Amino acid sequence: MSPTGAFDRIGIVGLGLIGGSIALAIRQRNPTLRIIGMDNATVLDAAGRLGAIHDGVSDAAGLADVDLLILAAPVRQNLRALEPIGTCLRRDAVITDTGSTKRQIVDAARGLPAHVTFIGGHPLAGAAVGGLDHARDTLFAGRPWLLTPEDERSAPELERLIAFVSTLGALPSVMRVEVHDRLMAFLSHLPQLTVSALMSVVGSATREEGLAFSGPGLIDSTRLASSPAAIWQDIVATNADQVGPALDALIACLQELRADLGRGDRLDAVFDAANRWRRALPKFDVTRQV
Repeated sequence: MSPTGAFDRIGIVGLGLIGGSIALAIRQRNPTLRIIGMDNATVLDAAGRLGAIHDGVSDAAGLADVDLLILAAPVRQNLRALEPIGTCLRRDAVITDTGSTKRQIVDAARGLPAHVTFIGGHPLAGAAVGGLDHARDTLFAGRPWLLTPEDERSAPELERLIAFVSTLGALPSVMRVEVHDRLMAFLSHLPQLTVSALMSVVGSATREEGLAFSGPGLIDSTRLASSPAAIWQDIVATNADQVGPALDALIACLQELRADLGRGDRLDAVFDAANRWRRALPKFDVTRQV
């Protein structure tokens, strides 16, 4: 068995921050493993110069011989790529993804050929900025990597994928797709929307002249506001039924604070709860995000 969990040829669709970091982490830990990347020509050229991949391909046929395929593009691009690439893969191939929502792609994977196994995946690592330029081989070190197998029939493939994820330095965990999407709505999607809305409101009200007087509190709390909108459009669109209630809960809390500005009773309760839950957060490198 290879150090990467019995996978010898790995295809990565999408060589941005996540896909590029996966490739670099593999090359760092097992430089003889064959990595085939699929992206546009400019990205493939850059990935080749970086030493992240051995070969670059432009269509699904070029990935036919991989035994592990990782869909690391934005969520809806992964959905579009799943069927044409999945039907090209050889027998006993495993497909996983890195998207922040799981239910739609798991549903779509039910239409794949029976000899191909799909197991949803989501590394809880990233940065406020994307792209191959920001990829690094340590991105997943010590970070959770969630896996969402649909049924027990994928147990052998799941074990191989767990072994693979572990070699990248990540901490694999298994959960149901429904649990994953609800958790991410609160842990990841709501914070991103909240921070982006906050920065938009503050910037529009104060302009650059006012922002010149901002302190570290605003800077620290709005780091995620640099995230690209295109990626998040895909995420919220494929998890809208969970993100909506999360937004409703936040809006209700803000409305309570708005109504209580003169007394501060509700503010006291919210701050107490916030302090308690903030202390419960895991400690990790603040340059990474869920």
